[in-house]
Amino acid sequence: MSMSRVTVTAAATGPLSSRSVLTSVDVLGGEEVAEHQVMNSWALLGRLPGVQLTETGMGAESGKATFRAFNGEGYLNGIKVLIDGIPSNVNSGNQRFIDMVLPLDVERIEVVRGTNDPRWGLHAIGGHVDLQTRQGGQYTEGRLSAGTAGLREGQLAVGRESDGLAQNYILGLQQAQGYRRHAASDKLTLGGKWFYSLPGQGLRLGLVARAQHHEAEEPGFLTATQMAEDRRQSPAHNAHDGDEREMRQLSGHLDWALRPTLHLSTRLYLNRYEDDRRVTFTGNAGLGNSPRQRRQWDETQQGVLASLTWRASPALVVEGGLQHERQDNTYRRDRYAYALPTDFDTPASTSNDDRYTLNHTGLWSQVVLRPAERWRVVPGLRLDHLDGDTLLRTSGVQGELQKSGWIRQPKLSVLYTLAPQASVYANWGRTFQVLTGSRAPAYLTATGQATFAPSINTGRELGVKFEPLSTLTVRGALWRQDATDEVANMPSTGTTVGLGRTRRQGVDLQARWTPSEVWLLWTALAWQEARVVQAYTAAGTSLAGREVFATPRHVSQAGLEYRPDAQWRLGLQARAQGDYYIDDLNAQGKWGAQRQVDLSVRRQLGPQLSVDLEVKNLTDREQAYVWYDSFFWPTGQAQPMFSPAAPRTVVLSLHLRQ
Repeated sequence: MSMSRVTVTAAATGPLSSRSVLTSVDVLGGEEVAEHQVMNSWALLGRLPGVQLTETGMGAESGKATFRAFNGEGYLNGIKVLIDGIPSNVNSGNQRFIDMVLPLDVERIEVVRGTNDPRWGLHAIGGHVDLQTRQGGQYTEGRLSAGTAGLREGQLAVGRESDGLAQNYILGLQQAQGYRRHAASDKLTLGGKWFYSLPGQGLRLGLVARAQHHEAEEPGFLTATQMAEDRRQSPAHNAHDGDEREMRQLSGHLDWALRPTLHLSTRLYLNRYEDDRRVTFTGNAGLGNSPRQRRQWDETQQGVLASLTWRASPALVVEGGLQHERQDNTYRRDRYAYALPTDFDTPASTSNDDRYTLNHTGLWSQVVLRPAERWRVVPGLRLDHLDGDTLLRTSGVQGELQKSGWIRQPKLSVLYTLAPQASVYANWGRTFQVLTGSRAPAYLTATGQATFAPSINTGRELGVKFEPLSTLTVRGALWRQDATDEVANMPSTGTTVGLGRTRRQGVDLQARWTPSEVWLLWTALAWQEARVVQAYTAAGTSLAGREVFATPRHVSQAGLEYRPDAQWRLGLQARAQGDYYIDDLNAQGKWGAQRQVDLSVRRQLGPQLSVDLEVKNLTDREQAYVWYDSFFWPTGQAQPMFSPAAPRTVVLSLHLRQ
């Protein structure tokens, strides 16, 4: 884990890097990523400071990673995802495209927190994650893994570069039975990258293609009683639950040095997301057909990104850009009559059969000023505009997206270098949230429907980074984000909770210490809270002062690495997340605390071959993800529901590098 500096360290040419915005940036290098086996790639982000993991454990709908007090249940999707600079969120903001990036293909993972990066708009409420994959190089790298719960996995990465042409390929196969019954998973991932640099022209052209097919069973959620009886069980009503998911991404890249001081960067992209999920929430026969659903998404995103960077002098860099994305999406939700298990052959009714579009245009600029040797000042501005329409094919009703106009988001960052070993920074900026989905309230499809203006999120941060010793790096930050009219929105169920005015705030602390050549120790603590400032439930109950649900108060990590010689490496990592309220009224108590210790051991068998042993959840701690099932209230079914986390698991891998 690398704690990146908060100084301007962008290269002399090309677009500005994330560090130019002078905010909290953390980087996880590809070498560390490649050493670990994960069932789903979003879990890799748990190795970065302050990142919360929400492990729902339902097949392909396995979970996600968040930070800055945005929970990962699916209601509050506040983190932008980029893959090689390409926007990679689905319409709702969820992070499903991350799974197309395999560990052996990662060059680095970059997490940028806060509200003051003007380059990204839609879904970038609390920050963004950029997964940058390998480009160029000469390598052949393979990894074979086997472990408990029937895990079998193979990854193959190949890179070739000559005469200006760089080629990179990735292949991944993964099969597992799962630690619970009815939890099998089968995944195939493919990717290719081709980049050509014209000699002496300052021009680089590229094409990137990746795809994934995933079939998975879903074991279903358990009541507290069921979990106490048998944590590994899958209730009988879930026996036909599962998911089939297809994801594809195609992008064209152009980077052109028009002059030594002027750089143009352009991207064209196409994202495809198809998902067919069959899910049963309860086996109760008296709840109609609502608990038994087949949800089908088909989303297409087409977009263009362009930026122009002018490095006028060491004291002045100006950058601006534009983005446009068009989405053409469909969402269908069928409901089924009671059967044990659910019979998904013939629907009893169709609640959604919707086709909807979303057009998103963004304009942005930032200027990096160096008025004096110790100062950096970065003002920025972003404008976003959204429109679209929907057709509800079950009724013929049409509607337009809620009107937002141009959403103005100014930004400002300042850094002062106290000494070569110490610097302080401050930033201020605005981001936005809009409703998503295919019908009301995102689209005006209901008579007398209330209008929703975009929720404006204003963030502030004050941070310090210093090196009291050559072997010790310490960083800290105080931050706060205020939203004007936040909405917790889950389009797949049509569930919207108006949270109103909210405040998120916290403290981030990190330290990295290398006391000798053989030892590395690091630790991170993110204390956070998210509270409602002013809002009311539909029944008129005030939510003021209550915590935003599914948001733990702290996320902490610690790790050590011991390398006694060139052949051996031993690592330990511990992470913890606090418990959290599971309902908006904070009336159901706190649940879901997580504690986990992982062990990794590497033995280098030769220059090109190593063997890796990983033991996850070393202490075999019993824990679970918890959510509040209130969909069927007031029928008496509202209650906490549990997805038990994996027990101790062991994975053995052979890693070949050439």
